[in-house]
Formats: sequence, C-alpha cells, structure tokens
Amino acid sequence: MTIARNPILKGFYPDPSICRVGDDYYIVCSSFVYFPGVPIFHSRDLAHWEQIGHVLDRESQLPLNGEEISRGIFAPTIREYEGTFYMITTNIDDGGNFVVTAKDPKGPWSEPYYLGEKECPGIDPSLFFDDDGKCYYVGTRPNPEGVRYNGDWEIWVQELDLDTMKLVGESMAIWKGAVKDVIWPEGPHLYKKDGYYYLIHAEGGTGPEHAISVARSKELFAWFEGCPRNPIFTHRNLGKDYPIIYAGHGDIVDDKDGNWYIVMLASRPCEKHCSLGRETFLAKVVWEDGWPVINPGVGKLTNSVDLPFEECPFPKENEWSDQLKFYDSSLDDRLVGIEKRDKDIYSLEERPGFLRLFTRPERIEDMCHPSYLGLRQKDYSFKANCGVDFQPANENECGGLVLFQNHENHLVIEIVAKDVGRVLQVRKCVKGSEAVTSSCVLADGLVELELAVKNQKAQVYVVADNQYKLIESDIDLLPYTTEEAGGFVGCTVGMYTSSNGKSSDNHCDFAWLNLEKI
Repeated sequence: MTIARNPILKGFYPDPSICRVGDDYYIVCSSFVYFPGVPIFHSRDLAHWEQIGHVLDRESQLPLNGEEISRGIFAPTIREYEGTFYMITTNIDDGGNFVVTAKDPKGPWSEPYYLGEKECPGIDPSLFFDDDGKCYYVGTRPNPEGVRYNGDWEIWVQELDLDTMKLVGESMAIWKGAVKDVIWPEGPHLYKKDGYYYLIHAEGGTGPEHAISVARSKELFAWFEGCPRNPIFTHRNLGKDYPIIYAGHGDIVDDKDGNWYIVMLASRPCEKHCSLGRETFLAKVVWEDGWPVINPGVGKLTNSVDLPFEECPFPKENEWSDQLKFYDSSLDDRLVGIEKRDKDIYSLEERPGFLRLFTRPERIEDMCHPSYLGLRQKDYSFKANCGVDFQPANENECGGLVLFQNHENHLVIEIVAKDVGRVLQVRKCVKGSEAVTSSCVLADGLVELELAVKNQKAQVYVVADNQYKLIESDIDLLPYTTEEAGGFVGCTVGMYTSSNGKSSDNHCDFAWLNLEKI
C-alpha cells in the first residue's frame, strides 16, 4: 500500500496524458513555448514520479520563433503499442499536429511526422489502437459548417496509417459535447472496454466551468451516446473559494489487476488567483452500469489517494523544493528556457561550478529567445535564491533573478550599472508597463539574491558582505497570475541576463539556484 499526495506533479504541468507498459506508468504534459518541450515522467506506483527527460529536446522537433509564451505545444498524448511509444501533440503556430516515436520513453524520440494542417485541422490530438491493430486519430476541430460562437468545435476521428504516418480514409465527427451549444470540447481520448468505445473529453473551457464528460458507442464511426450523468466530473459547483479549481482534461489508465485511475489538470488558487498554473492530479475510477465514476462516494479531488502498490520512491522526484548546483556537464531536466535551451545562451564549462549565461541583446520582455533558464514555481510559500557574480559593462546590461509569468507580466531582481556604481534594483513589468520600485548600491563580487514569497506577497533581499538586507517588502504578486495576466502557463523562477537590444560580449555567472518551500 502506498499513498499518492495531490497534486502528483506539482507546478505548471497541465493537460496530462498517461499510459502503462507492464508495471511502469508514463505521463506527458503540455509545455507551450518552454524548451525542451513535453516533459515526460515515470512511476511504478502512481505516487512517486521521476522526470526521465523531455520528448521534444531538439530544435528540429520543436521549431519556435517569436511566439507568446502560451502558444507552442498544446495537449500531448502518450501511447504505447507493440514496443513503440507514440507521442502526438500540436505545435499551434508551426506545423500543426504531429507524431514522434521512440523505442525507449527516455528517448531519443524521432523527428516529427506532420499530419498536415489542411488534412488534420484542430488541436488536442490523441491516438487509439483497436483490437485489430489499426490506429485511429481523435481530435477536436472547428465546426466545419462554420463557427457560430467562440468554442463551437467538434470531436472527430480518422484512421492513421502507421507506415506512412498519414491520415487515410474519411474523417467523421463523433461527438460534440454533453450540452447544447457546448464550448470547447477538447482533450479527447478513446478507449475500448467490454465491447464499447469510450470517449472521455473536457468541455466548458479551461477556467471555472471546466469539466470532464464521457460518451460511448458500439461502433467507432458513429455518433456517440452521452452518459446520462454528464459531466461525470467537475469542480464548477464548489465555488471560487474551494482550494482546488478548474478541474478537467483527464486521461484514464488501468493497472494489471483491473483497477482504474484518472490523471487530470486542476489549479490550486491563493487569494482566488493562480500563480502555479494547472497541475496534475490523480483520482480513482470505478465502472458502474457501463460508465466510469470518478472518486466514487466523494465526487471531487482529494488531498491523498490510497493505492494498492508497493511504494516505489526515486532518488530524484517531482518534489516541493528544487536545489540546483552546477557541477555536472549537462543541464538539469528541471531547467527550461524560452523557445530554446542551447549553448548560444549558456556554458557549464567556462567557469567550473557555475552556470554562465551570456549577456545577449534579447530581452525577456520580448517574444524571443532570451538568456533565461528557470524552474517551475510549485507553492505559494517559498524562497527562491541564487548566487550571482555579474559586473555589468554599461547601463544597458542587467543580470539576476526573474519571476516570470509571461512577456508582459514579470518581476525582475537585477544587477545593473549606474553612475553611482553597481546597483541592485527591483523592476516590475505589469501589462507591458515597467517601473523600477527599489534599488541599492552593491559592492563588487558574488551576491545572493532572494525572493521570499508568502501568499501572493513577496520580499526581496540581498546578501552581500555577510549582511542580509531587505530591498523591498509587500510586493503584490497578483499581476503575475493567470487570472490577471491571462494565458495557460504558471510562473517560473529563473536566472536571466540581457544587454537590452545592444551587442555585448559579457556574461553573468550563477553559483546556484534554489526554490525551497517554507
């Protein structure tokens, strides 16, 4: 017996998809414009999860160029069939829906097989392998008769030829949603059980009305019958003050003993605002009268889930705190960049024991590939700190720590050059407007920058010359939440440097980066 603690993937890990191979379970999640793309996790007990890499870890697999942070990769699905792993997803602005394959889920994964933006419209693709070995694509697309309202989409299916990686035959709409004029039927997944094809999908949008519905049919190419209890799961009726909101977008899996489970996204708000984005939660599933029931007798997500497995922890798991030092020859999988994560922006060799970020013209305010590497925020009470050794050559250059929600909404704690010398300043960017609100003069050498967060308020400290100094207190973090900033991502906290549009051959060295729950 083991106990899973929800969320099972803490921080910005939305749109989870799960598959089982023997005793091993694998989850993938959306990554949008963060790079590498599509983080992949492994577990043997559904409670403990280790990140084993990213599916899309090469630029040839994930072309991104000047896109808003919530674009890029939408809603991946992972499946395994006869020894091959398949991951299908959407690059929303560059190529549309595509498949990659691997023999080992750790990789390497293949180059993309693009299905064609005209031949395969829409988003949120999934794959289903039928008993006869045929593979079928299921996804969501705009109403082909014309979109009458925002979210007027439908779920459709078509055969996928695995030899050519092309859709073949005719496509057919099989379901629209559980209610009339439903909005955003999305995240569809097909399964087969006891002679029925089951379609589980989300609807109602990704906000307060998010829900999971199910439909079934004896035939795949037929209009599906909705469950009379639809939606079969939602938190929409629990109110804005409930500690878990926006629940939906689920994928089910069984174990070898015939027990069923579902992973889904949901958000943990603080002061009715979400900084963490959408995280991955786990629930139990039973089947009653031919329909799935999620968390029977409870009807909502719980803080813990009892599981009938022997506990199988890993040395390196998705935990509340992340502590990084830079002695290895490769970057930690938890660190992500924006659009890319390549040697154009960093080095681990030029100063052993430090991560060197190159001071490039690109700015984090712009939709581009800045010199930024960050970790996902995982809690509302935490300290983020880093050791920074940076000497700006002129007033254009900056380097330090960033709480990043999107290009127009972020908080920067940066070292800059002023007439009085080296200065640490707090710069806030809210809805594209920037303001420096605090500053202090720094001596030369390595300093520790710290962002201390408690329930949507923050303090900024600097530690230099063995002195712990408060720079600014009572910083409002609500502007850096989904509700205020929009989009689909949660916050990351990371290391950053820029020459703000000017050429530079400078660099910013980081001795460590820690995110610690308090």
